[in-house]
Parts: sequence; structure tokens; C-alpha cells
Amino acid sequence: MKVLGIYGSPRAGGNSDILLDQALEAARQAGAEVKAVYVRDLDISGCLECGGCDETGQCVVADDMDKVYPQLEEAQAVILSTPIFFYNVPAQAKALIDRAQACWAKRLLKKGKDRGKYEGGKGYLIAVGATKGQNLFQGVELTAKYFFDAMDMSYHGGLLHRGIEAKGSVNDHPEILEEARQLGRDVASGQA
Repeated sequence: MKVLGIYGSPRAGGNSDILLDQALEAARQAGAEVKAVYVRDLDISGCLECGGCDETGQCVVADDMDKVYPQLEEAQAVILSTPIFFYNVPAQAKALIDRAQACWAKRLLKKGKDRGKYEGGKGYLIAVGATKGQNLFQGVELTAKYFFDAMDMSYHGGLLHRGIEAKGSVNDHPEILEEARQLGRDVASGQA
């Protein structure tokens, strides 16, 4: 199993990073080939909506996203990990997600209107938010679902935790850390 972890936080070592570290290490220990993308370390512009990918499925913007596309294509499972910023992903992660428009264009070219069956793998979300709002994860889940859809992946949920704010405070919740490790094992085995 080839698993790609996308670290969506602009802050290194934060709660979403810690949970993705746990999940990826457990996946690795379970035999998965694991790779990671740290969005905060990349120079990715937003989608220009120029239509350049419509005919080829290839983005015409040359930046660090060129390093990410091959990893997205070879991954059998993607775990997107993010803190919640205004009920969604931070701007850095959103730029990567928006640039998946080229993946969507490629999918349309490959499948046309017959795109109901997912063949690209599975997508998972780890999201951590400070507040306890009832609708805290609605926006980020929709964003993740359609990000995975663009890559021909089905969305399989993940870990969504409220009330976690201070940097590293998720370490005070061993049950959440274990949930992340279990997610990694399940992803590696194909059971999630």
C-alpha cells in the first residue's frame, strides 16, 4: 500500500502534524510505503482558472505543485491532516487542493461522463479544531471529499476532534493518539 500524508498546517509540530505523524508511523510499521508532503514548505500558487489543464490534464503553472502531482497519482491512499481555520483548511493547504483541478481535468479526459466508480484509491481526513461548534467540520469535510473526488478517490472519513487548541495539547489525549495510530494501521491494511 502506498500512503501519502499531506501536512496541511502552516505551523510545524502542531496537533494535526502530531496526529498525522502517529498515523503514518503506524502505517509504515504495518508495511505501507509512506511518503509525506509538507504544504508549509512548498511554494504553490492558487489555481488561475486559466483552463490550461482542460485539454491535457496537466497544470500549466510551474511551481512546487509539480513535485506533488506525481505523488498524488501514485498514492493508493491519501491522508490529509489539517487544523481548522474558519471552519476549513488553511490557505496553504487550500492552494494545493485548488490545484487538484488538473487532476479533475485528467479524470474527465480519462473517464468522460462515466466517472461514478472510484478507481484511484481512498482518501482520509485528520482535522483538529479549537472550538466545539456543532458545524465545525462540515466545511473541511466537503472540501476533503471533493479534493479526493478530483483524484478519483473515495472519501472514507478519518479523525475529527474538537476542543484541541494549544500547540501539542493533543499529546494530553492518549486515546486520540491511539485513534491516529489505528487509522494508520487500518489504512495500510486496506480495512479503513
